[in-house]
Parts: sequence; structure tokens; C-alpha cells
Amino acid sequence: MKTPRLLSLLLPLAALAVLAAGCGGGGGPRSVPADAVAVVGSTPITKSDYNNLISIALARYKAQGQPAPKPGTAAYDQLRAQAVTYLVQEDELRQEAQTMGVTVTQKDVDARLALIRTQYYGGSEKKLEAALKKDGITLSQLEQYNLRPQLLSEKLYAKVTGKVQVSKADAKRYYEQNKTTFTTPAQTTRSVRHILVKSKALAERLEVKLKHGASFAQLAKQYSQDPGTAQQGGNYTAVQGRDDPAFDKAAFSLKTKQISQPVHSQFGWHIIQALGPVKKTPARVQPFSQVEVQIEQNLLQQRKTQVWQDWLAKLAKDFKGKVAFQSGYAPPTTATTPGSSTTPSATG
Repeated sequence: MKTPRLLSLLLPLAALAVLAAGCGGGGGPRSVPADAVAVVGSTPITKSDYNNLISIALARYKAQGQPAPKPGTAAYDQLRAQAVTYLVQEDELRQEAQTMGVTVTQKDVDARLALIRTQYYGGSEKKLEAALKKDGITLSQLEQYNLRPQLLSEKLYAKVTGKVQVSKADAKRYYEQNKTTFTTPAQTTRSVRHILVKSKALAERLEVKLKHGASFAQLAKQYSQDPGTAQQGGNYTAVQGRDDPAFDKAAFSLKTKQISQPVHSQFGWHIIQALGPVKKTPARVQPFSQVEVQIEQNLLQQRKTQVWQDWLAKLAKDFKGKVAFQSGYAPPTTATTPGSSTTPSATG
């Protein structure tokens, strides 16, 4: 198994939807402490957390061999906005989780860390530490800015969607309304073999050899330019309507065991032999019993996703107006909180 970079385990700032799609807030009338970039309700988002998240993002650029955005550039402003938004959204989830009795314990974090250590580093603590050092992040940062948010999101998702169900009647209704999805169309097929070459002259020479008793399979392996069939002696299952029209016409008009004259297609020149009769397979609908479990699983996931998205949308609405930003840290679509005039340094 390929070992991932530790930074690939961290939630990318640009993919905020992974954690809290739809969450957000608007500037409120409260002032923001000088050591904070925002306030969510009465909880400050500290500059320390902000700086840590920015350092992780910059480490990601370095680990990927990409130039990091510089302060004062549009790219850095975007990174800053993403970091602040991420921290705000994370805190909204955390506060809501508290009211729901959902918590992430150190035991939960240790278990997830043990899983990562076992799955990617053979259970070696030294290899994990080396990976952290290589990526320029600390174990504390990995736990705080990835593992805890990820575990919290997973627990909230489980609680919010825990009562979602799909009945057999639901699955049967979906099956009846989408029966074409479970239908294999009628098909006409034939077992053939062919040799594909680039020139008509070579195809004609091979035709003569075959009609004088040469081995079709050996000639296919020696001369055929079709990588998918050459080593199988040219064997191929032709499906009517799928191949080049000239090839298709010849394959389905030959008598069984008959060898064609050279046939020109967009790929070159073919010598084709029909190995068996044309077979017609009627359309077939998979019975409900064969797809019931699959349908129920798909419907359950769809419904859980919708319930989760609706819940996140409500959370965003509930927090609207309860978020205030420090001057210079408000995302572009959010008004800066009045009275917050602290000017951030280049490092935040």
C-alpha cells in the first residue's frame, strides 16, 4: 500500500464542504478581542489557531513542491479567507454538537491515530513521526485540525442521519420507476477471430496462407497489430453494432468457419474467421430480488445525504448574525465587524 503524505490526511482549506458544507455566518455588532480573528456566538477564534492553520496550508504547498502564496497577493488573501471560514464553520459545528451531547474524546482521537499508524506506517511510531517531520507539521496540529474535526463531523452525521430508513416498499417503488436501469438490452454476438495488419498486400498474403492450411492462431500472434487479441490467437467476441461497420458486416455475414477476404476498416486490414453461429440474446430484466439490497443501500445513502445537507443549511441559518470578524479577516462576502480595527501582521 502506498504511504500517503500526512498533509494529504489534513482537510484541505479549499474543500470546506468536506467538514461543514453550507455552514456560515454574518458580521454581528459585537467587538472582537484583539487576539482573535472572529467570534462565533461568544466564543473567540484565536489568532493562534488561525496562524497554525495557515502554517499547515503553507506546509502543504512546500510538500507538494508548489510555490506558497505571499502576503499581499490575491492568492494569500484567498487562503486567509478560507482559513478563517474553516475555523468559523468548525466552531459552529462544535457548538451545535455540545447542545446535542456529541463529543470527541482523546480516546477517539488516539484510536483514529492508531488506525492511521497501522494502516499506513505498519504500526511504527517512528515512521509516523518521520512523516510528520517531513511534512512540517506536529502531532498536535494533526489531531486538532484534522482528526478532531473529522471525528466530530462523522459523529454528528451519524446522529443526524441515524433514524433515516428505507423500506422494501421504497426499494420496490424505485425499481418499478427505473426498470430500464436494471435491463440488459437485446444483443447479437458472434465468436470470431481476426488478424489486423496495416497493408492490403500483407492481408492478401495471409489469406492465401490460411486457405492453404496455415494456423490462424499462430499467424495472429506473429502478425496481428491488435494488442487486445493477438496473443489469444485473434479470438474476439463481436457485438453487432459495436465495431467498425465494415468489420461488423463481415463478421456477421460469414458462414461458420469461413475465412474472409481482406476487410478494410479505420484500423487497417482484417482477415476474419467466424468460429460459431450468430447468437441472439433477448433483453433481460434483473429480478427485484437480485437488486433489492443494492437499491436499498443507494436510497439510504441518498436520503442520509439530503438529511445531512438540510441540517447543515439550518445550522447556517441559525448562526446567521452570530459571527463577528476582526478587521482585515472577514471573508470577502462578509462585512467587517464595526469597531474592530486591529491591523493584522504579515503572519496574521
